[in-house]
Amino acid sequence: MIGWLQGRVAEQWQQAHRCGVLLICQGVGYEVQLSSRQWQRLPEAGSDLSLHVHHSIRDDAWTLYGFATRQERDLFRELVAVSGVGPQMALALLGVLEVEALVRAIVHSDLRSLCQAPGVGKRTAERLAVELRRRLQERFAGLVDPLDAEESGDGTLASAPSGPCRDEVQITLAALGYEPLEIHRALRAVAAGGLAEADGPDDWLRECLRWLSRAVA
Repeated sequence: MIGWLQGRVAEQWQQAHRCGVLLICQGVGYEVQLSSRQWQRLPEAGSDLSLHVHHSIRDDAWTLYGFATRQERDLFRELVAVSGVGPQMALALLGVLEVEALVRAIVHSDLRSLCQAPGVGKRTAERLAVELRRRLQERFAGLVDPLDAEESGDGTLASAPSGPCRDEVQITLAALGYEPLEIHRALRAVAAGGLAEADGPDDWLRECLRWLSRAVA
């Protein structure tokens, strides 16, 4: 498996919605697909370039996908592991959002940001948020806050819901048009108000909507 390449840029290429680079490494030319963001940042022909690579092997094709950092490649691999998300959709997501912004959008169920990527609809965005939120929160801990505990008025930690309960509440509120920051604040406020983590999503959703209606008023 090819995991990293270092060589000389021979040419940039673009075919329909796909783009990439022909990289010459010790006399061998490798065609590597890139996100649109990475492609736009390519140095001129003849320049040195190194890429972290995801090597996809299928019966009908061997394909290389290139990334500027290992972190970006790791996020790509998490994305394509989600049902219905292929390499082109994963590249599209990385093309419109930097790694940190994309991780935050998934963790905070920011469906609007995720749907900016070509081919990503609401259902796919919801699936990404549900399936990857906890995993990305653990794997990319340096990019996002855990958001699982907030300080209450007496200095103790108030626990917000976790797992499927949090996912359901976040996705429902996002579908109603609330922004990720509003949802985050509502969860914090309701947790600080004494609602138990063990309470069901209906209780959390009702209290969050009540808090949000007061906050807007």
